[in-house]
Amino acid sequence: MPPRLQSIRQFVWGEIPSSKVERSLLLKIDWFILSYCCLMISIEPNVNNAYVSGMKQELNMQGNDFNKINTIFTCGYIVGMIPRKIWFPLMQIVWGLYAIRFFQGMSEASTFVGTHYILGSWYKPGELGKRSGIFTSSGLAGTLHLGGVDGRSGWRWLFIMDGVITLPIAFYGFFVFPDIPATTKAFYLTNEERLLSYSRLEPDQDVVRHPLSWNLVRRITGRWRWYGCSLLFAISGETESFGSNNLMGQWLSAIGGYSVEQIDYYPSGVTAFGIVSTLVCATWTDYTRARWPVLVYMCFCCTIAAICILVWSSPTGLKFFAYYIAGASYSGQATTFAWANQICADDDQERAIVLASMNMWNNALLFYPATDAPRFRKGMIAMLCMCAATLGVTWLVWFLDRRDRRRLVDGEEDKLGMKQRRSNTSEEGEREK
Repeated sequence: MPPRLQSIRQFVWGEIPSSKVERSLLLKIDWFILSYCCLMISIEPNVNNAYVSGMKQELNMQGNDFNKINTIFTCGYIVGMIPRKIWFPLMQIVWGLYAIRFFQGMSEASTFVGTHYILGSWYKPGELGKRSGIFTSSGLAGTLHLGGVDGRSGWRWLFIMDGVITLPIAFYGFFVFPDIPATTKAFYLTNEERLLSYSRLEPDQDVVRHPLSWNLVRRITGRWRWYGCSLLFAISGETESFGSNNLMGQWLSAIGGYSVEQIDYYPSGVTAFGIVSTLVCATWTDYTRARWPVLVYMCFCCTIAAICILVWSSPTGLKFFAYYIAGASYSGQATTFAWANQICADDDQERAIVLASMNMWNNALLFYPATDAPRFRKGMIAMLCMCAATLGVTWLVWFLDRRDRRRLVDGEEDKLGMKQRRSNTSEEGEREK
């Protein structure tokens, strides 16, 4: 391959595999892990979009009913964060067949946290960001809309289709999901590939499952990682509320003058900008190994968007622009979880708990009650505060991570220096004899 094409290929898809076996292994885990996880996350029944697409009127929802069902969903979400091989497909079945929001949240929780845990178990740091980005983008693509057909609203058809394809995807997961490298029994991997899946990782990556003990509690509470990473996504993840609560759809519905089809399709621009931002940023962070700039970019876009919407006298076109660039808020999700995977790579148990904790605390705040539409003034002020706080916590996590890495390098250098001094002392002793 010409050097120029080789550089482009490395930028887009990561380090070039060092052997034919590694190339085959990457191809297989990319296909089976990503295909299943992306299909699984893409069929989420999108209540936020359905609410402004006819569900509110057809189900006679009043006041903060919309926020109440999302709160119930969040409670189930916090309960269900268990990343296990069998649990994944089982929860996929529950997710698709029941309309009860608590169980829906419970079944979705393991999908998100568990996927990021699995990705961090199989991929090197230079491969992880873009795979996390593809997973996030698949979830965003699944929120796009369907139009009404045969007398049924588009939101009803979306729920029907999600239910129909749930079982085939779940059964696919039962057969192909590989668990982690240390325990995988995936039929499509050869013995050589199973061994390589573990040995090819960075020397400090721990992907061995250890028994639970009180030492785990001491390790987690005695380090900054659990506090720092949880706080980072608890705050930065709130910027996603622009898109995840479909504020643009609620705004269009509240101000009037737009058809149901327009209210369905116009907010798709937020999703589209989110997908592009996520993929570009994830690819760039893998190439540079710097995760923090993505959070700066996200905060910049969300700050501009919140200011434009707060100035209520601004033109409608400017508000469209503001909501669309707010889609950049999604780009921080994949990067933040890839960063946490990288920070906690040397402790498998800590990594699992940190990832679950990040997602749990992110679901704790509510800034946009439906009754605040269309202006969402309090929410936009809160958004500005969240962006400022995100920048501060991002700097803190970057500083602490860099400090740990420098200490690790200094420790290795001290060990090498000590060995060298011992060797020199031994040689001098031999000469004296």
